Amino acid sequence: MPARSFRPTLVALVLSSLLLTACGEATTAQPAGPARATPVDVVTLQPVTLPLTSELTGRTSAYRIAEVRPQVGGILKKRLFTEGSQVKAGQPLYQIDPDTYEASVASAKASLAQAEALEASSRLQAKRYAELVKIQAVSQQDYDDAQASWKQYQAQVAAAKASLKSAQIDLNRTLIKAPISGRISASAVTEGALVTASQSDALTTIRQLDPLYVDLTQSSTDLLHLKRLMAEGKLATDKDQQPLVRFTLEDGSAYSQEGKLQFADASVDETTGMVTLRAVVPNPDGLLLPGMFLRASLDEGQRSDALLVPQKAVSRTPRGGTSVLVVNGQDEVEQRDIQVSQSINGSWLVESGLQAGDKVIVAGLQKVQAGAKVVPQEAAATPGADKE
Repeated sequence: MPARSFRPTLVALVLSSLLLTACGEATTAQPAGPARATPVDVVTLQPVTLPLTSELTGRTSAYRIAEVRPQVGGILKKRLFTEGSQVKAGQPLYQIDPDTYEASVASAKASLAQAEALEASSRLQAKRYAELVKIQAVSQQDYDDAQASWKQYQAQVAAAKASLKSAQIDLNRTLIKAPISGRISASAVTEGALVTASQSDALTTIRQLDPLYVDLTQSSTDLLHLKRLMAEGKLATDKDQQPLVRFTLEDGSAYSQEGKLQFADASVDETTGMVTLRAVVPNPDGLLLPGMFLRASLDEGQRSDALLVPQKAVSRTPRGGTSVLVVNGQDEVEQRDIQVSQSINGSWLVESGLQAGDKVIVAGLQKVQAGAKVVPQEAAATPGADKE
């Protein structure tokens, strides 16, 4: 009796095991469900009205520089200026001992007086001979000699006047005057020094600091863009149609005076591909000094349909270009090659490759690639300018 009851039980266990194995195989054979979409943060591009500027860098230089040198030689008697002060054109700076030159002037005056006396005598004789030759009281030869002698003494008077003028010029040059107005540097000589005419070493230097030049550097590509803007009249200009330039000082503060762009250099530096532009900036308070570093901005007007893309959304392609990941209408990721120009408040100004309404991925870039399904979530608004 116990053996009979054991057989049905064994059969039931075997059948149950077979059923469980079949169910497990059926479960394993079922196809996998669709992959879950990855959430990403996007920014929907909207056109904005944007004031555009060109940013340049450069250094200041003196508007005019004059190195003061003596034009006559002698012993320096006096220095007539305060080092580092502001001087005006024509202001006396040095006095060279004038004694020798005063004597030369006196000698030249005496020579002129002698020549004038001889000329007066020969003139009277020539006039008398002119009357006498008419009545044949003197020969024609005597008359011709008298006329020639008069002309000779006239030439001597002219030479004596030239010598006196030259001596007077040398005497005047013993008082060395400022050729231009500006700030004068330290003196390289003191009283008692021997100076010579046109010596190589300057006695001092004067720099005109109001206005100042600002020499700016720009790539040749940006220069072409700037010239097109000038031709189209898009740059802010003054009444003389000269482009206006705003400056930022080394400490980041804005300079109160606007400058004017004057010209661009006639050639491009072959090693750097850069061109030098020169601006003139007023410096009435003397705040700027030669050699200071400045940042310059040129207003290019406004762009009403500008698109800005956050810089963190832009990546470099292997060929050196730029690209972004965009979510299309099917919530799939697309890689889009774009062109950008200038940086504005943490965003790039888009020139091509994107249009208004495009959803650009700004967060979650490492988790997705082109063709992937995503769940776009709007991120913070794009910085830049006011929307239209």
